[in-house]
Amino acid sequence: MSIGAISGGGGYAAMQAQRSCEATAPGALTPEEQQEVQKLRRIDQKVRQHEAAHSAAGAGLTGGASYEYVRGPDGRQYAVSGEVKIDVSPAQTPEQTIEKAKRIQAAALAPADPSAQDRAVAAQAAQMAAQAQAELSQMKNQERLNGDDGEAAGQANPASLARRENGSENSRTSRAVAAYNYLEPQPESLLSLFA
Repeated sequence: MSIGAISGGGGYAAMQAQRSCEATAPGALTPEEQQEVQKLRRIDQKVRQHEAAHSAAGAGLTGGASYEYVRGPDGRQYAVSGEVKIDVSPAQTPEQTIEKAKRIQAAALAPADPSAQDRAVAAQAAQMAAQAQAELSQMKNQERLNGDDGEAAGQANPASLARRENGSENSRTSRAVAAYNYLEPQPESLLSLFA
């Protein structure tokens, strides 16, 4: 917020507006200043496109873009860097986490020229997907083992019942209760995607 917006009178704001008009009047800028303004406009456009690509590809996972500005010789502000926060917390199930990780990777790598931070977020999402895939495989193996103990034929033995109570059934129940209690995913961590 500018000082002019805080003050009760419009004197300061009017003076700033007059300076802005004078600075942008034809011939008011030197050739060097005009080149600098053109350069700042190109940077501003590139930064905004970069962050818009993250936001569009990560819809639902990303917050709004925030920018860092510099004031050009013409008195206007130009974005010179930006960031978009993205939720990189695991989802409620391994399957959902794998899908979420794919969306995070797509959002991180959406711009035509991903930054080093963008590539790091994509790598973190790939690792998250690999962990979720390993957990999913482990759960499927456990289910298969439980099925091989004779339970398919209706012969539940005490050892397999104990395993079920302490193993996959218990974790499935706890996940179901957690899903019921938290119908919307709760972000545990956020990362920033930088231009």
